[in-house]
Amino acid sequence: MDKLSEEDIEKRLLHFPDWEYYDQALHAEFEFENFKDCFSAMSRIAFECEALNHHPDWSNTYNILKISLSTHDVKDVTHKDFILAKAIDAIVIPEDE
Repeated sequence: MDKLSEEDIEKRLLHFPDWEYYDQALHAEFEFENFKDCFSAMSRIAFECEALNHHPDWSNTYNILKISLSTHDVKDVTHKDFILAKAIDAIVIPEDE
């Protein structure tokens, strides 16, 4: 998979308002009501990651989930990262937003 140009990444990010591009990765931070809700979202995201065979760098502190996406083979962002970002957004962002 080829890495995307910075221009292409910025253009795609217009559809992902919770994500930013820096340090050759997509980054987002999500806040949940409590630890249980955060961990539940992480579990659901894990299934998507396995299905896509693409895994984030992430951390969790109580109700905060921080995620970084990059394609390790190319050391930057590819289309695959946006596919996973879309799946993550579908899990963590309420439909009424």
